[in-house]
Formats: sequence, C-alpha cells, structure tokens
Amino acid sequence: MALSSRYDPHALEEKWQKIWAEKGSFDCEVDPSRPKYFLMEMFPYPSGNIHMGHVRNYSIGDVMARFRRMQGYNVLHPIGWDAFGLPAENAAIKHGTHPAKWTYSNIDNMRVQLQRMGYSYDWRREVATCRPEYYRWEQEFFLKCLEKGLVYRKKAPQNWCPSCHTVLANEQVVDGRCWRCDSVVEQKDLTQWFFRITAYADELLADLEKLEKGWPSRVLTMQHNWIGRSTGAEIVFPLEGREGEIKVFSTRADTVFGVTFMTLAPEHPLVESLIAGRENEAEIRAFIERTRNMDRLDRQSETLEKDGVFTGAYCLNPFTGHRIPIWLGNFVLADYGTGAVMAVPAHDQRDFDFAHKFGIDIKVVVSPEGQELVPSEMTEAFVDAGVLVNSGEFTGMPNEEGRAAIISKLEEMGKGRATVNYRLRDWNISRQRYWGAPIPVVYCEKCGVQPVKIEDLPVRLPLDVKTCEDGRSPLPDTPSFVETVCPCCGGPARRETDTMDTFVESSWYFARYTSARKDDAPFDMEALRYWMPVDQYIGGVEHAILHLLYSRFFTKMLRDFGYFPADMDEPFKNLLTQGMVLLGGSKMSKSKGNIVDPDAMVKKYGADTVRLFCLFAAPPERDFDWSDSGIEGSYRFVSRVWRMFAEMQSVLKPVLPCSDLTPAASDAIRALRLSEHATVKKVGEDIAERNQFNTAIAAIMELVNAVNQYREELSATEEGRNALSSAMATVLAMLFPFTPHMCEEVWQELGHADALDDVSWPAWSEEALKRDVVTVVVQVNGKLRGKVEVPAGSSREELEKAALAERSIQNHIAGKTVRKVVVVPGKLVNIVAG
Repeated sequence: MALSSRYDPHALEEKWQKIWAEKGSFDCEVDPSRPKYFLMEMFPYPSGNIHMGHVRNYSIGDVMARFRRMQGYNVLHPIGWDAFGLPAENAAIKHGTHPAKWTYSNIDNMRVQLQRMGYSYDWRREVATCRPEYYRWEQEFFLKCLEKGLVYRKKAPQNWCPSCHTVLANEQVVDGRCWRCDSVVEQKDLTQWFFRITAYADELLADLEKLEKGWPSRVLTMQHNWIGRSTGAEIVFPLEGREGEIKVFSTRADTVFGVTFMTLAPEHPLVESLIAGRENEAEIRAFIERTRNMDRLDRQSETLEKDGVFTGAYCLNPFTGHRIPIWLGNFVLADYGTGAVMAVPAHDQRDFDFAHKFGIDIKVVVSPEGQELVPSEMTEAFVDAGVLVNSGEFTGMPNEEGRAAIISKLEEMGKGRATVNYRLRDWNISRQRYWGAPIPVVYCEKCGVQPVKIEDLPVRLPLDVKTCEDGRSPLPDTPSFVETVCPCCGGPARRETDTMDTFVESSWYFARYTSARKDDAPFDMEALRYWMPVDQYIGGVEHAILHLLYSRFFTKMLRDFGYFPADMDEPFKNLLTQGMVLLGGSKMSKSKGNIVDPDAMVKKYGADTVRLFCLFAAPPERDFDWSDSGIEGSYRFVSRVWRMFAEMQSVLKPVLPCSDLTPAASDAIRALRLSEHATVKKVGEDIAERNQFNTAIAAIMELVNAVNQYREELSATEEGRNALSSAMATVLAMLFPFTPHMCEEVWQELGHADALDDVSWPAWSEEALKRDVVTVVVQVNGKLRGKVEVPAGSSREELEKAALAERSIQNHIAGKTVRKVVVVPGKLVNIVAG
C-alpha cells in the first residue's frame, strides 16, 4: 500500500502502540548471554496529568532506551508511581474525596497519557508505592533497622509546617518555608523516628569518588557539602560554680587560649538551667523564641546579622581556668556539632564581628611570623597560618604543629579528644499525616516500644477513614487502627500513628523494578546481580541532597543487611539532570496559569512531534522556553520526512541502513554516502557519549537535506537508487528513537519483513568516510583570506601551489613579497608576505 502524501500521526501512533503492547516489545528478562542496560527516569507523583517536564524527562529516557536496544543491549526500562505523600492527601481533601481513590484514579489517567506518548516501558514491572505489597517490604526494612540500631526515637526541636500539619526534614525546608506549600516553618518539640544516616557518613562521602565519571560535578559538590566532614577536636569547658560542662567541637584547637566568650544555641539543653532566675530571664526567653523560629539556613548564612544575649553564667578555660562568659547566639544550631561554639574573635570573623558589637574582649593567640598583632588595631580577624603566642607552653610553635600538640594535651588531661564532625544530620522520617506507610511499632504500657512481628506485616493503612479538612491525620482517632495487642506480652497496646516520609519509598524502588512481582521477598538476588546498578538515571537536580542521598544510604544499608549483593555500593552509575520546560521564562504552574498541556499538543501535532521538539529545543541539562513556532517547525520536519518517503517510495528498496558500500559510480553517490556514514558516526556519539540529542537531530536534518539535494539525480540509475535506499533507511533508523511511530510505519510500508524495532543501529564505514577532495583554509599573515579544494592526500608542494594560485589570495598578496609558506597537510596554508 502506498504512503499517503499527507502525514496524519494519530491513527498510525495508536496502531503501533497497540502492536508493541501485544508483542511485548519492551518486556525483558534476566539473560546472562546478553549485555544489560538498566535505564530509568525518576518516577512521577500521580498528580492527575503529566506535564511538559514529564514529557521532556521521559522522552530523553526513551531515546536512550531505544538506542541501546538497537545496539544489542538487553534493556530494562521500567516505570512506576511515587504515590504516597502530602500532595495527594491535600488534593484529595480539597476535592472532597479519599486519597486512595484520588491516587489510583490519577495513576490510571497518567498511565494512559504515558502510553499515548509511545514510551518503551516494561509495564509488567509497574509499581505504586501506596500498595501494601510494596510498602510491606519497607516496613520490614524498618524493623531490620530497629534491630541493628539504625533507627531510633528521640524528642527534639523539629521543623513544623502549620499548614501541612507535619514535621519536615531539614532538607525539606527552603528559605524558611515548607518545600511543598511554601508556608513559614515553625520549630516544635516532638518525639520522632530517625534513620541513622550519619552511620554511613564516611562511606557516603568517600564513595562520591566512584561517581565522578558518571554524575554531574555540581551534584557531587552539593552532596559533599551537605555531608560536610570536618576534622578537629571535642573540648570540654567546665561550668563555673556548678556541676556540668560544655562540650564544643572546633577545627581550631590551636586557638583555645584565645577564647573570650562561649556561644550556645538557644535550643541547647543547658540553657534552661543557666538562665533560670536571672534578672534578664524574660529578655533571654524572648530572644530564644525569636531565634527558634528563624530559617535554619539563614542562621548559618555568612550574611546573617549576628545577634545574641548574655546568660549571666560562666564556664572555665580548660588550660588557663579563666572565666568565659556564656552567650546565646542566633548563628549556632543545636544539632550541628555540639550546639556550642568556643568564640575566638581574634581568629574568626564571625566571632570578631560579634565581639565588636557587644564589647567583648579580643585576645590574639596566633600572629604572623615576626609580627605582633594588637587587638585594638585589628580591623578584621587574622585567620591565616602563623605562630602561637599567649598560649602557655605551646607559645612559639607554628599553629598547625601547635594544634596537634594541644589536642594531645587535652586527651592527656581528660579535657578533650580528636574527633570528626559532620554537617549531615540523621534523617527524620516521622510524618504526622495519614497518606503514608505506617511505621510498624506499637506502644505497650508494660513493655514499652515494641516492633510488629515480621510475619504480621504489612501493617495496612486503613482505607475506611475520613480525612480531616484541616489536614490533621485521622489515624490517632481511628480505634480500629490504633487499638491492638502487644506482640511481646499480648496485652493492650497502641499503634504508632505517624507514617513514613515518602522519600523512604523512593529510596529503594529502583531495586524493586528488577523483580517487581516477587511476593516472598523484596528482591530476587539473581536479578539484582544481573541488572544493578542502574546504568542511566534521569531526573531533576532538585533531588541532589534528598532522594539521591537517601537512595545511596539505603543501598549501602540494604547491602549490609544482606538484601543486596555484597559488592553493590552505589545505586546509579550515571546521572543526567535535565533542565525545566519554561513558558515566557517562568516555570510552568497551574496556579500561574502558564502551562502547556501535553494532551492538547499530542492532539494537534502527534506524539512524535512533541517528543522531537522537547529533545531538539536545547541540550537536556539546560532549561528551555516553550515555543509555538518551535513545535510547528518540528511538525514540519516530521511531515517533510514522511512526504519524502511518500514521493520516493517507487524508487526505494527495502534495504538495511548503511547497506550500500559498492564502489561509487558518481560524485553524487560518493557525496551522499559520505554524508550518510558521517551522520551515523556523529549521531551515535551524540547519544551514547555526550547526551546531546539536539545536535543529533540537527545532524539527521542535514542528512535529509543531502538526500533531497541528490534524489532527482540519483533516482535515474540503479546505482543511484541503491544509494538513496541505503541513505533513507539510515534516516529512519536514526530517527526511530526520537519519532518511533512514524519511522516504524514508513519502514513497514517500504516492504521490510522485520520491524524497525528489531533492526540494529547502523554501522558506519571508515572507507565511506574517506573524502576524494578536502577543503583547506588559506591564511595571509595569520588571517583567513580564502579556501581551496584539493584532492585528498595532496603534497605540501601541491597545497602551496593551489593556495598561491587562488584568485582571492593573489589579491591579498599583490605588491608584496612572499617570505614564507607554512603548510599543515589537509588543513591549512599560511602565507607570510610583506
């Protein structure tokens, strides 16, 4: 049947999607005889509809998946749903429905949308994190952590979102606001569950080196800084006139003789006893309340205006016994280090500014060699290396040497020790909301906190509850859920009503894809050994210190528990962080009314065009602005390719890509073949090595132009028709990962027995890339003045002769003496004349 001259994408796209589904074209199994390639995009939250960010992300992944299949890889390309969490619960409350109904309905709708885009997923492996058969294993991991001491419960000040009615992890607070709803975050004392991620801090930091070849450097830097390893000393300062002590962590133990005040975090556990009964207690408490509700990141900012209040209490320098006033400061955090800072204003700029503001003494203990610093004359802190002064027995030592000596002395005195500190804090996973995985513990008045028995998992989230309009969890008020029996004594007990942070579900879902339907264990070890790690992961950079760090932690933890192979240290070998799709320079948002609906675009242009435009508009790591003219241009190109095949169908043969390697019968055949093979080389490298899909598409467009240039001439001979058939087959094969429906339809209509989906990626020939002529740049005195075409392999003498004979060059050297001619064979001739 002849191709219609009019490109109508809708019928053919739905046709091929149905064929692929019936054939199971993208289903895969463990096959040790074939090389594997595990590729996945970050799974979506089922909001109701896919957006253009999804389309861009998943189109990038689909190109890579289809390309690797054509290269012969056994490709695992799965999809699932990040289905628990606040957004679904809040949306369900807003729409007066149940979160489960809302979520599953959205999943059904978005599944249809993704299938309509033609993405090559193995849908048999689809997971949804809100299903009990998924989170049952997550509850088992929690119990294993409890057994191993990697999860614990404590009371501490927490980030509280008053709108979402839940605690937020530090990473979920952005500029003092909830990362989900943008409400101002408050501090609230609560007893919560924490994963001991700090137990893996050293390994998480060290293993970043393993990712240097495959991850963006900025993501590695963000994780490195978030973990924040510092080596130093813990130093003990006894309290004056009472029992107790203050422990500080400092990287500058060499400056301990210069401490002139101590700064505590307002939340420090000693504060209450230090300020009780003081004359200025009310003032201090007002300061504490003010500071506790500040943004945590602001409190660590270099630009923060430092503020504080004197407690009236003192501690003692462990070396000199000098009285040190104890202040509270807005720049000290209770959960960083020890929540206390020994302040050395002469050698720390923050302390210097604070001391000047409040009239506190400054004492120099490190000076430049051969120079004496006078505190009253200093305009800023001296922070460089120098010699210790005013430091007792350590005076005269270089400060680096003195640092080690002081730490040794502290250890000898029992007043300190060498230690390591981290910026990384343990991960708070308790959420005071309904729509999440239940935490599998119960509280018994007799036995205390007790884990649910593994054989009683899953602890199911009850679906017969009514959500609260203000967002509070209904679980505490649901007797059928709360009231249970103690697994230890059999007496009455209460279930934990907090649910897990949704980032727990996304910290191991990638591994579940390898054996998604296994019901007697979370993973199949053979499948893990074959498929893991993920070869290519694609998603937004906003997850650099949330999901990506947590996933690395879970991988190491599950490895140590025996769920993962012993040599499985990292989950993701390569990471691509794609940019956003903008509209008018702004992020698309329903609330702003500036969205482009993918369904509308597919209805107007077809899925292939939408995919192509999202990939052609910009390199994948950059943001790009949606452009109506841009997608129109992509539609015109796809239509043009279709039309060319329709017009040339009578002269084209059903041959494979790059199949015509017979001796060239004409210059036109030689030129087209050169363009064909050069394009295959470039496109393959752009996809496999550089992830530059926009330049790959541009190269294919150039090959289409070359075919169009020579098609009339070559259609007249058998040799020419063979060359055209080969080049057009190559166009289809290279376009296939980008616009699979159109390419598959044309391929079939050309008479091929095999589906294009089963065709190997074209192999370019070195022989075909040899040029009969080369273009050589000609310079006069280093400036470009012309170009000459010469036979490939021309000698230096032939190149010099051709350059001097070129008319434009003769004009530039007229009246001058040629003093020297420099020849770079095949590339350049530079004539020196004067």
